[in-house]
Amino acid sequence: QVQLVESGGRLVQAGGSLRLSCVASGRTINNYYLGWFRQAPGKEREFVAAINWNGGNTDYTDSVKGRFTISRNNAENTVYLHLTSLKPEDTAVYYCAAESGRFSYTGGRESSYRYWGQGTQVTVSS
Repeated sequence: QVQLVESGGRLVQAGGSLRLSCVASGRTINNYYLGWFRQAPGKEREFVAAINWNGGNTDYTDSVKGRFTISRNNAENTVYLHLTSLKPEDTAVYYCAAESGRFSYTGGRESSYRYWGQGTQVTVSS
């Protein structure tokens, strides 16, 4: 079992920046691919960004390309999401997710992720 705990969410003004962290415990996630998803009020959860086991492959949803950056530190069992140029429409609960498999990276396919964190709230004021 892998437990995921997100942190770093807070209230920020439009145009501001944040770094979200997600620390994994229970297992080393070196061979896991990792993703960030978000759910805004009244909307379904959506894919934001994903990264493969060694960071060599990343994917982003179109609305965050050029503004958000996903990265990982396998030595610290942690995945990060750096959010810049934030917009009010980025307001959501942000979840990290993990699934094992060096060669089974699926990017933004939500159904392929088995492990999920509880989420961290990001609120962007206009």
